[in-house]
Amino acid sequence: MNEDEVLAEFRSAGALLEGHFVLSSGRHSNRYLQCARVLMDPARAARLATALALAIPDKIKIQLGAVVSPAMGGIIVGHEMGRALGLEAMFVERPTGTFELRRGFRLTPGQKVLMVEDVVTTGLSSREAIRAIAAEGGEVIAAASLVDRSNGTVDLGVPYYPLIRLDVPSYAADALPPELAATPAVKPGSRAA
Repeated sequence: MNEDEVLAEFRSAGALLEGHFVLSSGRHSNRYLQCARVLMDPARAARLATALALAIPDKIKIQLGAVVSPAMGGIIVGHEMGRALGLEAMFVERPTGTFELRRGFRLTPGQKVLMVEDVVTTGLSSREAIRAIAAEGGEVIAAASLVDRSNGTVDLGVPYYPLIRLDVPSYAADALPPELAATPAVKPGSRAA
């Protein structure tokens, strides 16, 4: 899939929003990709995950033993990536504020892992998930996401493969452009404001 085809999937799902949004990172933006909406159609989620799986080099895919994603946003895309790659899919969650494996999920020591997210902006959640996977004995050898919103600047400490990169500016709360500052902000993501 090329960028236009991926964005067409988001548009047809009503998942490409415009307005004033507070992102999970705390930064503000005039565009928001609601991945939960694009992934709610299983056929669409499978198409996007298959395309994302094709973006990962074979030399990495052959080493992988599991897919792990951060809850909440990464669960569906992580599950679909597991299906596309023929691997088990697990997720880390924050029951006490720090990511950890629960629900009987286990990694064997040294097991090679692909960490999968829906959207990466600053990489904070991704890096937290990677640390949690390492604490559970896994070794993240690559990361992937449907969307890279970092403008290509994020460093996750491992090779990173997004399906698309979007150059959508984001702003600190104290550095909003006037047109964004004049519009009330909404927080559509899964983290509490």
